[in-house]
Amino acid sequence: MAGGGRRQAPPREDVLAAAMEMIAERGLEKLTMAALGREVGMSSGHLLYYFGSKDELLLRTLEWSEGRLGAERGRLLTRPGTARERLGAYVDLYVPDGHRDPHWTLWLEVWNHSQNAPDEARDRQAAIEGAWHRDLTALLAEGISRGEFRAVDPDRFASRLRALLDGFAIHVAIGLRGTDRAQVLGHVRDFLADGLYGRD
Repeated sequence: MAGGGRRQAPPREDVLAAAMEMIAERGLEKLTMAALGREVGMSSGHLLYYFGSKDELLLRTLEWSEGRLGAERGRLLTRPGTARERLGAYVDLYVPDGHRDPHWTLWLEVWNHSQNAPDEARDRQAAIEGAWHRDLTALLAEGISRGEFRAVDPDRFASRLRALLDGFAIHVAIGLRGTDRAQVLGHVRDFLADGLYGRD
């Protein structure tokens, strides 16, 4: 461009935030690099240069979103209070806010594409899930050691609890009728009361 110099690209975070919003609204299949480029003031060619493919854009957007959520999870799990209170905060953070929750829409898209994803992409996805699992296992172990929870196997219980949360979270995120956030949190409370706390 004569005389004008090169236009500065928007910050990476702005691109990923816009991608997250557009994927949540339209799904990955309907998202085009041209539309995202218009949203952030970049050409589709520049976006393809940075990300290579829509699948890579999806995974990087999820990693960015999870980085922010992971920081919030870290703050919740290290704050003062009982292990039971912090487990409640973990569950509250895990369950979607409602239908088409942007973070959970990203996860649904990643899972939908993961069957044919290369090993490297699946490893990155597993690393994200592993962080949630490790934090939950450590919290359960702490609660058991303090006598707040029953003496369960922390790793096994964490796997069961996360499977329950994932299943219910999908119902909320896709807007399954008869399943809302409040109902899900009630079911999880019952599961924890039966399996971890004991009925008061």
